[in-house]
Amino acid sequence: MALIEMKNIIKSFHDPKRKTSLVAVDNVDLAVEQNEFLCILGPSGCGKSTLMNMIAGFENQTSGTVEMNGRRIDAPGVDRGVVFQQPTLMPWLPVWENVSFHLKINGVSSSARKQKAQEYIEMVGLKGFENHYPYELSGGMNQRVGIARALMLNPSVILMDEPFASIDAQTKMDMQEELVKIWEKQKITIIFITHSIDEALILGTKVVVMTRRPGKIREEIPIDLPRPRDITSDAFNQYKRQILDLLKEEGELAKLSAGRQAGS
Repeated sequence: MALIEMKNIIKSFHDPKRKTSLVAVDNVDLAVEQNEFLCILGPSGCGKSTLMNMIAGFENQTSGTVEMNGRRIDAPGVDRGVVFQQPTLMPWLPVWENVSFHLKINGVSSSARKQKAQEYIEMVGLKGFENHYPYELSGGMNQRVGIARALMLNPSVILMDEPFASIDAQTKMDMQEELVKIWEKQKITIIFITHSIDEALILGTKVVVMTRRPGKIREEIPIDLPRPRDITSDAFNQYKRQILDLLKEEGELAKLSAGRQAGS
């Protein structure tokens, strides 16, 4: 049995003002295995984040089922950590308290929280910044805090929605490398949304390519490349060309569809 299963997923959004409905995701079936690093690619607005939000329990599907370990997902849970595109940190708390905040809610003492947080702070490369506040850190460092916080929940799955989209290229490469090391060490499952083909191929054990809206799964591509991955290799670029061809075709289909609608 897969760790996560999405079966016949349809998600529609109703606009009461305009009295219309928009189908965001249409008839998606997706299985995510234990310890998989799944990257989801697709055009803007194709429903990538919507799928992630349903797995996180933030949104409910219109029809179909989302299950984890055979149990229906209908709410957030500590078995699923989430890292957003922008780190959602509490600016009035230092790094160690942001990382360990869920323990504070559960009544764990300050000394025990600080000791536990230290392990994860060091894991993401922030040793020495334990007492810094978010405004004193770079965007990439704040994302590391968000990752440490998600890891400290000890989840089975970490859901990441374009977490490196807004940071510079060098920091992004460093964080991609660190994330792979954490994934290999912690043996967790990661579902990672990205717009970057290179990023998906650097990170993923499998890449899912989605269609234009309403989002469907166009193709699932297992990635058989050694780590660390060489983005200049023939094998890497063969995968890249395959995905580029799929996305190019989706773009052409979108233009044809828009043309038909304009002419109707």
